[in-house]
Amino acid sequence: MAHRIAAGHGRLIDRSKPLKFHFDGEELSGFEGDTLASALLANGKVFVGRSFKYHRPRGIVASGAEEPNALMGIGAATPAGPRFEPNQRATTTELFDGLQAISQNHWPSLERDVGAINAAVAEVAPVFSAGFYYKTFLKPRIAWKHVFEPFIRQAAGLGKAPESADPDTYEHFHAFADVLVIGGGLSGLQAARSAAEAGADVLIVEQTAHWGGRALVETDVEIGGRPAAEHVAAEVAALQAMPNVRMRARCMGAGLYDHGWATLYERVNDHRPEAEGPRHRLWKVRAKQIVVASGAIERPLTFACNDRPGVMLAAAVRDYIRLWGVCPGRKAVVVANNDDAYRTAIALHEAGAQVRAVIDTRPRADGALPARVRALQIPVHEGHAIAAVEGVKAIEFIQHGRVANNGLIGKTERLGCDLVAMSGGWSPVVHLYSHCGGKLRWDDEQVMFRPAPERGAPTGAAGEVTTRCAGTANGHLAPSAALEDAAVAGRAAAEAAGFAAAPVELPTVSAPEETPFRPHWMSPGLGKQRHGTKHFVDFQNDVTAADVMLAAREGYESVEHTKRYTTLGMATDQGKTSNINGLALLAEQLGVTIPEVGTTTFRPPYTPISLGAIAGPAKGVLFKPVRQTMMHAWHRENGADFEPVGDWERPYCYRKPGESREAAVRREVLNARSKVGLLDASTLGKILVKGPDAGRFLDRIYTNMMSTLKEGRCRYGLMCNENGFLFDDGVVVRLGADSFLCHTTTGGAERVHGHLEEWLQTEWWDLDVHTLNITEQWSQVAVAGPEARNLIQAAGTDIDLSGEALPFMSWTEGMIAGCPARLFRISFSGELSYEIAVPASHGLMLWHALLEAGAEFGAMPYGTEALHVMRAEKGFIMIGDETDGTVTPQDLGLHWAVSKKKEDFIGKRAQVRVDLVRPGRKQLVGLLTENPAERLPDGAHAVERPDAPKPNPTIGHVTSTYHSPTLGRSIAMALIDGGAERMGEVLSFPVAEGKVIRAEVVSPVFYDPEGEKLHA
Repeated sequence: MAHRIAAGHGRLIDRSKPLKFHFDGEELSGFEGDTLASALLANGKVFVGRSFKYHRPRGIVASGAEEPNALMGIGAATPAGPRFEPNQRATTTELFDGLQAISQNHWPSLERDVGAINAAVAEVAPVFSAGFYYKTFLKPRIAWKHVFEPFIRQAAGLGKAPESADPDTYEHFHAFADVLVIGGGLSGLQAARSAAEAGADVLIVEQTAHWGGRALVETDVEIGGRPAAEHVAAEVAALQAMPNVRMRARCMGAGLYDHGWATLYERVNDHRPEAEGPRHRLWKVRAKQIVVASGAIERPLTFACNDRPGVMLAAAVRDYIRLWGVCPGRKAVVVANNDDAYRTAIALHEAGAQVRAVIDTRPRADGALPARVRALQIPVHEGHAIAAVEGVKAIEFIQHGRVANNGLIGKTERLGCDLVAMSGGWSPVVHLYSHCGGKLRWDDEQVMFRPAPERGAPTGAAGEVTTRCAGTANGHLAPSAALEDAAVAGRAAAEAAGFAAAPVELPTVSAPEETPFRPHWMSPGLGKQRHGTKHFVDFQNDVTAADVMLAAREGYESVEHTKRYTTLGMATDQGKTSNINGLALLAEQLGVTIPEVGTTTFRPPYTPISLGAIAGPAKGVLFKPVRQTMMHAWHRENGADFEPVGDWERPYCYRKPGESREAAVRREVLNARSKVGLLDASTLGKILVKGPDAGRFLDRIYTNMMSTLKEGRCRYGLMCNENGFLFDDGVVVRLGADSFLCHTTTGGAERVHGHLEEWLQTEWWDLDVHTLNITEQWSQVAVAGPEARNLIQAAGTDIDLSGEALPFMSWTEGMIAGCPARLFRISFSGELSYEIAVPASHGLMLWHALLEAGAEFGAMPYGTEALHVMRAEKGFIMIGDETDGTVTPQDLGLHWAVSKKKEDFIGKRAQVRVDLVRPGRKQLVGLLTENPAERLPDGAHAVERPDAPKPNPTIGHVTSTYHSPTLGRSIAMALIDGGAERMGEVLSFPVAEGKVIRAEVVSPVFYDPEGEKLHA
């Protein structure tokens, strides 16, 4: 039985600081420094959960992030409210006072779980074998919807979702470093010191709360004549004293990307729920060089019922003994194929446990470590393997027999025990290296995949190597070789970052020499287990050796296909302990080598990170912050009635006391038409496109030519998606020979910028172009109306505003009202209009100056509704009103904006598809109701005959509808089948309660069709 060792062990715990916590409602105790896993084992809790598919009893297997079984729902009371988070690994959860833990994947209780019937059924029939979900639930078909699907949905998922709002806060943090070192073990510390002593700015991170890794555990390793743990303490102190080194514990390397970009996940206050500040922090780091010193993970062995509670990784067993003072059992058996596992036998013996035997699958075990074990009178059985494990809450018996060619021969023997410590060798943690494109090679001698920079290493923009592995992560398992490799990696990273690195004199390393290990991929079972039915490979997803073999027999030869068919490596641990064993079994079944099978794709994050960390501060009112212009306070103080437009708050209208919305809009429209109006247009998207190939790039983005646009001129442009449908529109300004400013709709700036970047990065990466969203860098004011020119002159300007010097669709720069400004002669109202853009900090000053200068001309502000009315009077389209994702420029009568000369643009080929050129497509028209005072509802549908029997087919719908103060009547725009051919036709629009509104089809341009006013 697992228990706390009285004294002499437990480097990380403080026995003077006891803590209380609960597991499944039962109050238990631990110490400060414990993990939840070590505290559970200290309280004799070996059975801690159920497996996902079979609901088999499961116990703790590992001691770190590779743990597949011990997933818990963790709750706590915080000053901000109750906290709960499912699927947290007990092995990485630090114990704190008041922690509430619940086991998962069972009902109604852990000990008595109804779902365990799955395991009972699987004993007699292969109901849940590989790909069972493709082969079952097919008949009768009606049962899927009413029986199978509801049941599966109820059973799916891990853990229990939180019921209350998340009370915690989260942060994003941006950082830069010359050298980023990931991993704080012996190798990471050495790499960091080598780089730092060369003068590089070093950031080193470690995912656990403690520095040193396995050096804190191994008592037979000496460095520089002192225990490895003392060497670690000295190295940490030295690094902490260096001004060019930053150290972060509880900070995991989550993902590595191109050009030295990394994400880190820091668990700031998980262990202190009462503390102020963020709970988690997501680091976004740009480093010149990255050294991955992430260590290695011990592999389990595959034998019958190897998933029983009490079967653990050998290294994890000695971790619990030496770091937390917990012995996971009193009678133990160690089964292994390598010398390292003998250290666990020694640790168990020192902790007072009875080691019944060491079972070694190798024909001979005669190294220094086996000799020490034999000297302790512990039996060593060479050439043997486990045949089966029996028991539920603890191991009761094992069977072992002589192994030859991975098969058991000879007589079996039974050994009583409550703990099996297994070790199948070590796998370097190459996940992060693989994230950014690092290649691997198979090492036959050490039986592992290790980094192969000669085959392909992560590189920067200039082709220089940006990421390298060090120490154990690089395949060097011996401490002396790992330390030397780390020093080389640290120096190389510093030199690549631009620093002169001198060789470092390394301390001597003393450690027992280990003899080579021999792979042992599976021990055939006895009786019903003979074919591997209960030989588990992936513990979390209940994938057995039989599943892998079945996948191979059914034709799944690709490792990626096998992965998806069996779900091998697809659980929350991403196959950290199961991948290599699964590859080996697949290779054996296919009759090929492991490197021929290859590896699955490692994807970030390395271990799951919280959604809170990903969102950062974007929660509650900050989930999508309301954006406001520099003039927002003035708008609010002067009667603005706001409406949301995209992420912005914009004035819908400016209401005077006692004035209705409709009256305010009417006043604003008439004033702009007869005098002059001011519109805060700062929210319009502004994207800078710059580079030698900017013109060519925009020619491909827009439907019309932009490369021919002259400096000082503007051009209206349309963007389509690859299906030929209108995506966005706006005015493009040529700022210089290789510089353009693209205006977008208010709600479309981010969407359009993402569209540009996607095509630039994925399709036209060879173009020398950069884009930048500068929407909030500029305040912009539209001055529209017959008095617009006079108002700007009165405000004070050095710009010639005459029609000859500044014609329609041109722009210039100068001073206006004391502000440096860009002046665009463009119009969305149909009136003489200018848009003045100034740096955002000058926006409010410009607004005040224009209002003051405009007082003599009757200037007043107008809102978005007046803007919409005026643009509709003029027949200008609005993205999102006249477009719905199925409309082409041709449908809107914008043929003139679609170039017939260009070789290509996004959507060009799609626009010649049969359906997009067929006669009778919906086309934009204007509508005038027979009763001028009657306004068509938004979205009203037109029909040929209102008296036709139902269902009465529609021929189009209203896209925009307003009362026009300028025309003194209602107007509307609509998309109607064959609209261009229906001019003068009267259409019927059935509306509520049987009422029908009739309207004549007319041109959509209701006001100033010749454009005399905007060209004034």
